[in-house]
Amino acid sequence: MVQQMCDDIIQLKPDLVITEKGISDLAQHYLLKHNISALRRTRKTDNNRISRATGATICHRTDELKEADVGTGCGLFEVRKIGDEYFSFIEKCQNPKACTILLRGASKDVLKEVERNLQDALHVARNIMLQPHIAAGGGALEMALQHGLSEKAKSVAGIQQGPYQAVADALEIIPSTLIQNCGSKPLRVLTELRAKHSQGLTSYGIDGETGKVVDMTEFGVWDPLNVRLQAIKTAVETAILLLRIDDIVSGVKKTQGEGN
Repeated sequence: MVQQMCDDIIQLKPDLVITEKGISDLAQHYLLKHNISALRRTRKTDNNRISRATGATICHRTDELKEADVGTGCGLFEVRKIGDEYFSFIEKCQNPKACTILLRGASKDVLKEVERNLQDALHVARNIMLQPHIAAGGGALEMALQHGLSEKAKSVAGIQQGPYQAVADALEIIPSTLIQNCGSKPLRVLTELRAKHSQGLTSYGIDGETGKVVDMTEFGVWDPLNVRLQAIKTAVETAILLLRIDDIVSGVKKTQGEGN
């Protein structure tokens, strides 16, 4: 039985066999005689990604194997030792539909932080692909909106101008916080930033390291537009929610009897 299964595989002349199950010593012997490497007990998710990278088809019975099921997209299979562990690398694939990013760190905490940063970067790239629009960062977008709303508030008479000015003041907190985090003087720098935006220079924002006012188009700091829009929408919806319940947010702690 084992020899027949191995013969079915050997007839297709593959260089590498990957399975989610185990491989007996006898099966390894037959495959090794024909210079066929074997990887066993791979996870299902890894198996699916390998098939997408190499163009192979996952099969469950050896007697149903066809030559078209063999993935020919892999250019190099290699086992390397990194640190104290061995890793299998499938590289130089033709038109791969999946890939692996290998992260290394001095400790688990560092590695988790690197992974979180990578996830953030991938999500930014995904957002840009889904909606290819960007806005100037460093608080430039918020300051431009603040200036526009403040000008609009001046044209509205009576108490109706209050919401415009309230939202404008709230948006100004973003560049003000950036300035404070840099250790600069918020009042002086914020006045300079207001002057730039009043002149129509809407791309000016705050340098996150020095706290100075710079042109974000030259400085190269951009934010995905849909992320900034979502943040503003969430803030407005939260404010509306608070107004609906008379500005009161309370948390009631259940007693021991109520909890039971």
